[in-house]
Amino acid sequence: QVQLVESGGGLVQAGGSLRLSCAASESIRRINAMGWYRQAPGEQRELVAHITSFGEPYYVDSVKGRLVLSRDNAKNTLYLQMNSLKPEDTAVYYCNVNARTVVGTTRDYWGQGTQVTVSS
Repeated sequence: QVQLVESGGGLVQAGGSLRLSCAASESIRRINAMGWYRQAPGEQRELVAHITSFGEPYYVDSVKGRLVLSRDNAKNTLYLQMNSLKPEDTAVYYCNVNARTVVGTTRDYWGQGTQVTVSS
């Protein structure tokens, strides 16, 4: 069973930076996309950024120019560099990998979440 383990969350002042990491316990094959979601209190989980196997990274408008997605395939690790953080970025951030199964369906892998709190 593949596990995704996130780290790097914490408390930071507005304008500060954090780097989130998502390490997979093993290499995941047939990846469609990998990225980060977040969920603020009382809100639905929303996509923040993701990258597909063949495309450029996608960022929601609210984080463009401030957050940068990257990956280290050798370490099976996905990163989210978060700069110029705002209080509205406060949420639990979840790592996600969407992959195809051997029978042609798709499956989502989720991390346990890491809290990011930005103080004003």
